[in-house]
Amino acid sequence: MQKSHENQLLLETVKSFMEKEIYPHEERVDKAGVIPEELGRHIEKKSIELGLYAANLPENVGGGGLDYHAMALLEREYGKTSHALHSWIGRPTEILLACEGAQIQKYLTPCVKAEKRELFALTEPEAGSDIMNMKSNAKKDGSDWILNGSKHFISGPCLPDFAIVFATTGQDETPRGVRKRVTAFLVDVGLKGFDIQEGNKCISYRGYKNFQLSFNDVRLGPEHILGEEGLGLELSSKWLSMGRIWVGATCCGKAERIFNLAKDWAANRKQFGKSIGSFQATGFRLADMAIGLKTGDLLVSDAVKQATEGNMTDADAAMVKVYCSEMLNKTADDTVQIFGGMGLMEEMPIERLWRDSRLERIWDGTSEIQKHIITRSILRPLGG
Repeated sequence: MQKSHENQLLLETVKSFMEKEIYPHEERVDKAGVIPEELGRHIEKKSIELGLYAANLPENVGGGGLDYHAMALLEREYGKTSHALHSWIGRPTEILLACEGAQIQKYLTPCVKAEKRELFALTEPEAGSDIMNMKSNAKKDGSDWILNGSKHFISGPCLPDFAIVFATTGQDETPRGVRKRVTAFLVDVGLKGFDIQEGNKCISYRGYKNFQLSFNDVRLGPEHILGEEGLGLELSSKWLSMGRIWVGATCCGKAERIFNLAKDWAANRKQFGKSIGSFQATGFRLADMAIGLKTGDLLVSDAVKQATEGNMTDADAAMVKVYCSEMLNKTADDTVQIFGGMGLMEEMPIERLWRDSRLERIWDGTSEIQKHIITRSILRPLGG
């Protein structure tokens, strides 16, 4: 990706920040499975001082105002480390830009200033990728709404202050049949009937939390609706696709880090009197890694260009997400093979990077869902 002078300076700043504030804590956090609150807040504070916090949001709301090209560079660097650590460099979800009136001061501005943290609560036990099977619902009661249901696998670095919760609020007739109407609500932690607990422990990105949310007759006023009633999915779709591009960028960053470890090992590890990289079985793995990484970076770059010009489609984002996550997994797995037994030892970083890589094919939409989106884009114009 071509870098302007400003973006080159930004990249150097981020690399220095990662080396000083992030990388030294990776092994300790992974082994402990938790990030001490003081460490997380330290990373948060330092990122604010450098102007990295909320860099994804526009300047007119107090954010850094970075464009898509600059954000792609940042996310690629962040991807080289654990999500548990770099998530403390807050990038509030862009859906909060839909806040209006009093919502701006209550939700958007505090998130930009690192005074509050939010969760994006869409996934449910029976409705992961199958959003239309969502069970969470909000029913009208006068001018209020009564919310019931549950969410799981809702991730974040720490206990949030509020959640952006998606729930059905009715049904609509469409040319394709009855369709659930989905609305986004801003739900404060501490409201009566809203319970939030830490969920199961994950072997990827140890220390990064996932939460289980349950709602039992939670009363919400009209001021808790984000955007318009019934347009929650349309609202979220404006930013979900870019989220998949950022996953692609982080996968490329991690793949580069793993590739560097693999090629150094292949060049210096000797067997039968020669470096193992000189053997075709190993050398061809390195060649495949280089080709995959180059292709991934080009896909991300093209999607960012399309997004900047307002032309990016859901299929474009899906291609980036599925390719880059699959490429990363192959790079990580081949690197374990190149390292042999040492690739699975805790004394080496390979097994941790391998574990962390596996999650990328699942969250933000599995590879299978991404391929479904791509297939649909191919067949629908033909009536299929």
